[in-house]
Amino acid sequence: LPLVYSALLSTGLLAGGCSSGSADATPPAAGAAGRGSAAAPVEVTRAVRKTMPLDLQAIGTVEPLSTVSVNARITGQLESVHFTEGQEVRRGQVLFTLDRRPLEAAVKQAEATLQRDMAQAANARVQAQRFIDLQSRGIATREQLETSRANAEALDATLEADRAAVENARIQLDYATITAPLSGRTGSLMVHNGSLVRANDTTPLVVINQISPINVSFAVPEAQLAALKRYIASGQVPVSVASPDQGMVTAGRLSFVDNRVDPTTGTIRVKASFPNGDHQLWPGQYVNVTLTLATARDAVVVPTAAVQSGQDGPYVFV
Repeated sequence: LPLVYSALLSTGLLAGGCSSGSADATPPAAGAAGRGSAAAPVEVTRAVRKTMPLDLQAIGTVEPLSTVSVNARITGQLESVHFTEGQEVRRGQVLFTLDRRPLEAAVKQAEATLQRDMAQAANARVQAQRFIDLQSRGIATREQLETSRANAEALDATLEADRAAVENARIQLDYATITAPLSGRTGSLMVHNGSLVRANDTTPLVVINQISPINVSFAVPEAQLAALKRYIASGQVPVSVASPDQGMVTAGRLSFVDNRVDPTTGTIRVKASFPNGDHQLWPGQYVNVTLTLATARDAVVVPTAAVQSGQDGPYVFV
């Protein structure tokens, strides 16, 4: 992709830019018609000084800042959907609710098991203390004492497992309520009320795209990488995008430069970030990207049409 720029006047040559000066038509020579050849009009214009941006232009693709596929983490029947397709949702907003009844029963069962084992563990500790007293008076054997202590410790370990089981059952119950992991716009709804959803299914329940802010991805020629890095080091590099019909222009900033050049295309991937509060940019959209590396002040410019290409490079007639 070409680097569009303006160059300073040097040795009588002017590089391409855009001049606001008007062109004057030079009348043909008086004897031209008499020599039997058609008169060739020659247009001239003045070279002017103006501020010109040093731009890098490319074709970019709009990409969401984040994309999340929402899946169920447990298997169950879908009880209700709390949004509509294409709706804007907020982070933490409830999207789906699964049937909670089997999960609530599992929590109660785990809590009952914990209560039973707590009672058994308390009794085992009492028995262990009793055998300590009996062994000190020579009534109980040492083997009986050690057995009672081991039984009490085993039941204490069982209590820890029971508490973990209760916590896991409560987590599974929380999974019955599926919330939005980020703020964004929802896509097509893949399930409906009454559907049986499976844990970590390959087909997501819905896909959420974060489009405010949003990214635009484009490629920069490898030959411009050194200049791009130099201007990035000197400060922020503004970026603007426009729709193909130029009906929409949005300003943003450069946010990412890939860590390698693609050897198949000789380009490097670059991304720019845009606030996109008005949602003018949409994921998958193609846009014209203008990367402004610097601004040349008091540059001598002429119309682009005046610049010709020769074996020694670009030139103009003076």
